[in-house]
Amino acid sequence: MPTFIRFNSLLDQAQKALLLVWGTSRGLMLGLVLATLMAGVLPALAAWLGQRIVDAVVAAMQLHAQQGSAPLWPVLRYVLLEAGVLALLSGAQRALSVQQSLLRVQLGQKVNTLILEKAQTLSLMQFENSEFYDKLVRVRREASTRPLGLVMKSLGLIQNLIMLISFGVLLLHFSPWALVLLVVGALPVFFAEAHFSGDAFRLFTRRAPESRQQNYIETLLSHEAYIKEVKLFGIAPLLLKRYRDTFARLYAQDRDLTLRRDGWGFVLGLLGTAAFYLAYAWVVLDAIHGQISLGQMTMYLVLFKQGQSAVSSSLGAISGLYEDGLYLSSLYEYLAEPVHTDTGHLTAGEQPGDGLRFQNVGFRYPGASHAALEGIDLHLMPGRSLALVGQNGSGKTTLIKLLTRLYRPDHGRILLDGSDLQEWQEAALRQRIGVIFQDYIRYQFTVGENIGVGDTRAFNDERRWKEAADEGMAAPFIEGLDRGYATQLGRWFAGGQELSGGQWQKIALSRAYMRRDADILILDEPTSALDPAAEAAVFEHFSQHAEGRMTLLISHRFSSVRNADHIIVLERGRILEQGGHSDLIASNGHYAKLFDLQARGYR
Repeated sequence: MPTFIRFNSLLDQAQKALLLVWGTSRGLMLGLVLATLMAGVLPALAAWLGQRIVDAVVAAMQLHAQQGSAPLWPVLRYVLLEAGVLALLSGAQRALSVQQSLLRVQLGQKVNTLILEKAQTLSLMQFENSEFYDKLVRVRREASTRPLGLVMKSLGLIQNLIMLISFGVLLLHFSPWALVLLVVGALPVFFAEAHFSGDAFRLFTRRAPESRQQNYIETLLSHEAYIKEVKLFGIAPLLLKRYRDTFARLYAQDRDLTLRRDGWGFVLGLLGTAAFYLAYAWVVLDAIHGQISLGQMTMYLVLFKQGQSAVSSSLGAISGLYEDGLYLSSLYEYLAEPVHTDTGHLTAGEQPGDGLRFQNVGFRYPGASHAALEGIDLHLMPGRSLALVGQNGSGKTTLIKLLTRLYRPDHGRILLDGSDLQEWQEAALRQRIGVIFQDYIRYQFTVGENIGVGDTRAFNDERRWKEAADEGMAAPFIEGLDRGYATQLGRWFAGGQELSGGQWQKIALSRAYMRRDADILILDEPTSALDPAAEAAVFEHFSQHAEGRMTLLISHRFSSVRNADHIIVLERGRILEQGGHSDLIASNGHYAKLFDLQARGYR
C-alpha cells in the first residue's frame, strides 16, 4: 500500500462518515461544526490582542517615563478583550468535548445496530466461513468508534486550516517565506505517520484470527459453560500457555511497529523543531534591528509556535484520516456483503396436503472433499412421522438445515405441498416449522421468555407459556421454582437459577410447542438429556401433539426411533436403507445390527 494519501478515497470515506454522523444527530453535528469554527478563528484573534497589549504596555511605559503618568484604559481595554476571547475559546473547546462525548455514545449504538441488523440478513453459510468471521470481529472491535474519530479528525483539520489561514494573514506582514518554513518543517513527520498508519492497518487485518483465538481462550477460561471441564481436565495451564504465547507474538509485532513509528517520528520531528528555532532567531533579530516592535515579535513567536503545532496537527489529522478510513473500509466492506433477497411469494403450496418431498437433493459444504448429502429422495405426508438414523456426520442435521432453508441445495429440489421451498415466503415457511436443535440455546432470560421465543407473536403471553410447558413436560418443575415463569435462568445475571440438562431440554421442547400453526415438527436429539421414564412420557405427549402433522425425528435412541412410521438410515450423506422398523429388522441390514447392538445393553 503506498505511503501517499489517496485523496479521492479519503474524501469518499470522510463523506460517508459525515453522513453517518449527520444521520445520528443533526443537532450535535451542527454544534460541533459551530464550535470548530470558533476554535479555529479565536486563537489568531487572541495572538493579535496579545500584540496590542504588549505594544500598549511599551507605549504606556515610554509615556510614563516622559510625563510621569500614563492612561491605563488603552492597556486594560485590550486585556479585557483578550480575556473575553480566551473565555469564548475555552467555551468552544468545552462544547467540542461535551458534544463529542454525547455523539460517541449515540454513534457507537448506531453503528453496532447496523452491524447486528446486517448480521440478520446473512446466511448461515457466511457465519460458518472463518474469513467472514474474522471480518465481523474486526468490524465489531473498531468500527463503532472509527466513524466518529474520522469526523472529529475532519473537523480538527478544518479548525487547524482556519487557524493557519488566520495566522497566515498575520504572518504575511512579516514575510511570505515564514509560511513556507512553517509548512516544510512539518512535512517529514507527516510522511512518516502516513507510512506507519498503513503498516498498522495491515498488521491489524493480518492478525485478526490470532486475536479471535485469544478471545476464545479467554471465554474458555472464564465462562461458566466451560469452566467445569477446564478444571476437571486440568487444561488451564495449557490454555494459559497458549494465551501467553499468542500475546507474546502479538506484542512483539506491536513493539516493533511502535519503536519504528516513534523512532522515526522523533528523528523527523527534530527537523520541525529546527525550523521553529530558525524562525525564532529570525524574528528576534528583526526585533533587535528595530524592523518590528516588541509586541509584533511576541505575536510572531506565538504564531510560529501555534502555527507549527497547527500544521503538525493538520498533517497528523490527514494521516489519522487515512488510518481511520482504512479501518472504516472494513465496516463498509462488511455492510456490502452480498445478501440473498427472499424472492419467495407463496404462503400456501400448489398441492395442499402433498406434504414434504426431497427430490434428488444434494449439498456440499464449501471446501469439503465430499458431499454432505447426495441423491436424497423422500416423501413425508401429513400425519406421518419420519426418523433419521445414522452415525455422526452422516448428514442428518444438514438435511434439517436444508429443510428449514438455512442452507440451499446445490442440486435437486425440496417441495412443500407441491411448491419448491425457494418459492415460499421465508416467514410463512418458518411459521409452519417447529424445531428443537440438538445444540439449542440456553437463553439467559426468564423461564417464560425462554419458552416464548418459540413464537415471538406470543412472546409475552403467559397463558401460551403454560400450555407449551404442559406439552413439553416442563410445567411440574417450573411450578416448583421460587418465581415460577418469572424465574431468571442462568448465572450471568443477578438472581439467576441454573437448571439441570434434562430440565433445560424440557424448556427447549416447550419452546418448539409454542408454534401452534406449525405442521412440521422437527426434533433433533430431543431427549438426549432425559432419563428413560421422562423420555417415554415426552414421546407419549409428542405423539398426541403430532396428530395430523409431519414429524421428523433425529435420535440415536432406537426406543424412540422404532415408533416412527418410516425410518431412513443415512451413511456418508446417502440413503443406505429405509422402511418401517419391522421391515428393517427383517432385512437384517445395518439398522438391524445397530438396533441389536443397542438392545444388548438392556438385556
